[in-house]
Amino acid sequence: MGKASSPSRSINSSKRRSQGRSKERRWSWGQRIALAVVPNLVALILRAIGSTLRYEVICEPGADVLPPPGTGIYCMWHRTVLLATCYFREYRAVVMISQSFDGELITRAAEKLGYGAARGSSSRGGHEGLRGMKQALEEGHPAIFTADGPRGPIYRTKMGPIKLAQMTGYPAASFYLLPERAWQANSWDRLLVPKPFSRVIVSFARSVPVDASADATELEDRRLELEAALERARLNAEAHLAGEPQSGK
Repeated sequence: MGKASSPSRSINSSKRRSQGRSKERRWSWGQRIALAVVPNLVALILRAIGSTLRYEVICEPGADVLPPPGTGIYCMWHRTVLLATCYFREYRAVVMISQSFDGELITRAAEKLGYGAARGSSSRGGHEGLRGMKQALEEGHPAIFTADGPRGPIYRTKMGPIKLAQMTGYPAASFYLLPERAWQANSWDRLLVPKPFSRVIVSFARSVPVDASADATELEDRRLELEAALERARLNAEAHLAGEPQSGK
C-alpha cells in the first residue's frame, strides 16, 4: 500500500489558502496573537506528554482495531480528544472541527501534529464538513469524529458519523481512551488531560453499519446504536482499569 498524502494539505487546502486573508480580517488583534502562539504551544505540550504515555489496546468481541495507516470512520467522546490526538498521530487522520475561533485554534494545532481538518459541526457548516470527511476517506485517511461535540450534551451522539457512513459505505466504529492518571477539566465534557508517564487504555467497540437506503427512522436507530457502542467502549475501559470483567452486550 502506498503512503497516503498528508491530510493537512489534501483537505480543502486550496480553499484555505484563498480564504486565508479574509479569515484573518475576522479576528481581533488579541485573537491573531493567540493564533500565532497557542497552536505552537499546544502542539509542543502534546508531543512532550504523548511521548511518555504507554498504551494498552482492548476490544470487545467483534470489534476491529484500526491498523496504521488504515482508513474508516471512527468516533470518540469529546473528553478524550487530547488523548486521541496523542495516540492517532501516525494514522494521518482527518478530524471534523467547528468553524468557530476555538475551532481555528484547534485546526492549526492539529495540522502541526500531522492531522487534517474538515471544517464544520452539527451547528454550522455540517454539510461542508461531511464532504471534507468523505474526501479524506477517498484519499485513504481515517475520518475521526468527536461524536458529542462541539458543545454537548456529554455522551450524546450527533448524526454526522451516521450520515457519513451512509454516504460512503464505511461502518461507524467507536473507541475510548482512559488514562490511569489524569487531570479532569471543569468543562461540559469533563476533558481528560493525561499526566505524563500514565498508562492509557484504548478501548474499541463493534462498528455500526449504515445502509445507503436507510430512512430517517433507521438513521436514528443507527445513531442510538452508535451511542451505545461508544458507551460500551467507555465502560469497558473503566472496567479494565479497575480489574473488572468487560461488557460485550
